[in-house]
Amino acid sequence: MSNNEKLIDSTIAYVKQELKDAEGGHDWFHIERVYKNTLLIAKNENVDNTVVALAALLHDIADPKFYNGDESIGPQKASEFLLKQNVDSKVIEHVMQIIENMSFKNSFDLNTSFTSKEMEVVQDADRLDAIGAIGIARCFNYGGYKNRALYNPDISPNLNMTKAEYKATKAPTINHFYEKLLLLKDQMHTKTGRRIAEKRHAFMELYLKQFYGEWDGEK
Repeated sequence: MSNNEKLIDSTIAYVKQELKDAEGGHDWFHIERVYKNTLLIAKNENVDNTVVALAALLHDIADPKFYNGDESIGPQKASEFLLKQNVDSKVIEHVMQIIENMSFKNSFDLNTSFTSKEMEVVQDADRLDAIGAIGIARCFNYGGYKNRALYNPDISPNLNMTKAEYKATKAPTINHFYEKLLLLKDQMHTKTGRRIAEKRHAFMELYLKQFYGEWDGEK
């Protein structure tokens, strides 16, 4: 087994342990899906495979929404782990920058300047897991976790949120489709990401049509 394979195996073991009690939409299986999507997308992109693999595995090691909005814990935990694995400092810095900047909520921040092909690959992979059948399941699972209404016709989606408003929202779960999920298809960076996103986006549109029909008591 190569040193890189040992590193990936150690990272997987670490993430599984850290997320063993995580909310169902942000648990190890979410990480595993993002990791697999990352490897798939990376095949067609000129990227550092070690960086994208580590960033995919560590990107939600401490999701801010479960840490009172603190965005510093995840990068810190990832850095500390990678330092113990004797990973090159440039790789660690790149992975940390990806974790700090790839979240959808950072798209509200016009001052975000970091980008790289590696971040684009991992970001696409993560966003693919937020749409389609699994994306819908994750969305409602988190809504249930936060005890949010499924839908309230009197509460319209906020399509002009600030980052702070997005982080603090308590809106019904259906609103999240319009405030995030349906926007992701057009934010994909890679050809592979766009191709997969098209199919998953169409499924969400079909789901919403069915949802509203059932809500209104269609015959």
